[in-house]
Amino acid sequence: MAKTSTYARSLKPPKFKSRVVRRCFRCGRKRGYMRDFDLCRICFRELANEGLIPGIRKSSW
Repeated sequence: MAKTSTYARSLKPPKFKSRVVRRCFRCGRKRGYMRDFDLCRICFRELANEGLIPGIRKSSW
């Protein structure tokens, strides 16, 4: 979990466009972020396994 102040800072508009930090909306993690879902890889996997993300299924072959 990211600190509340760190997450709040990422919501403010940056001084320069290249300083944008995208964070997971559930836990605030900035690494392993997926733009399509606005989630980090860990939260994505948890929600996908529970079936809470529409259109996502666990593949097996």
